[in-house]
Formats: sequence, structure tokens, C-alpha cells
Amino acid sequence: MSRNTIDYRPFELPLPPGRARALPWISVIAASAVTSILPVVASLALMPPLGLLLLLTWRLLARFALRPWAAAPLGLFDDLVSGQPLGSSVLLWSLCFIAIDLIEQRLVFRDFWQDWLIATGAIAFCLTVGRWIALPLGAHVDPVLLAQIVITVMLFPLAVRAVAWIDRRRGDAA
Repeated sequence: MSRNTIDYRPFELPLPPGRARALPWISVIAASAVTSILPVVASLALMPPLGLLLLLTWRLLARFALRPWAAAPLGLFDDLVSGQPLGSSVLLWSLCFIAIDLIEQRLVFRDFWQDWLIATGAIAFCLTVGRWIALPLGAHVDPVLLAQIVITVMLFPLAVRAVAWIDRRRGDAA
């Protein structure tokens, strides 16, 4: 992806490099917190895991915005605020990062549809295995789990837009 060399805002100050590097972390932490803090009263858990969604979007859209080890501390924060068993998101998010790295070794060039397919697989994997970790196998939550996966996958284009906007705001300071 080539950058446009025309500067339409020549007098706007760029972000400091430390703050530009912190924006992906802050956005994932905020998304994880929003999922847990919003006062949504529902009999079914259909709230999508926004932290996971933004983490995958950052990894797929801006590869070097988050280090490969960033999935572990961000997953720990998500576990702490979401109430999932401690370490489940750490493990699952790290496995997603490893899987994406393996896919990137095979696919040199990707487009939006391939990113969406990769994110779909990672979301389905994390939500399904997270269900097996958190709930007893006799619990009948499969239709709700499927609905949550579909809702999260359908939000991926919105997450791509948000991450692209944040990444553009980061500018060349990173």
C-alpha cells in the first residue's frame, strides 16, 4: 500500500512516537473494557468480543503496530475485565497470532476478503474454545455462540474502518 506524499495538513503537529505506538494498545484495551463495562442487560450473551476483534484487525491491517508478544498481556487484561477464566484469552489470542504468522508465511499478498476469512476463523476458534474452557460441556449455548460469532464477524468491516482511521491518525510518527 503506497502512501500519498501530498501533505494536506502541513501545519498539524504529528503525534509523538511514544503516543503513536501506544494507540493500538489503548484501542484494544478500551474495546475490551467497553464490552465489560457497558450496562447491557440481556438474557443471552450476544455482546461481541470487541477486544479480540480490534486485536485481530490491528494484526491483519497494520502488521507491525503490535509486537507478536502483545497478544498475551492484552489477553490478560481482557480476562481480568471480562470474567473469563484467567489465562484463556492469553492462550487463545496468542495462538491466533501464531496462526496468522503461519498464514502470512504462505500468503505473501492478501486482500480484504482473505483478511476477513482469517479473522472469521480466529473469532470462531476463540469463541468456541473459550466456551469449552468457561462452561460445562452440558450447557446448551450453541445457538447463542453461533449468533455471537456471526455478529462479531459482521462487525469486522467496521473494525477495519476504525483501525484504519486510528492508524492514519498515528501517521508517520510510529
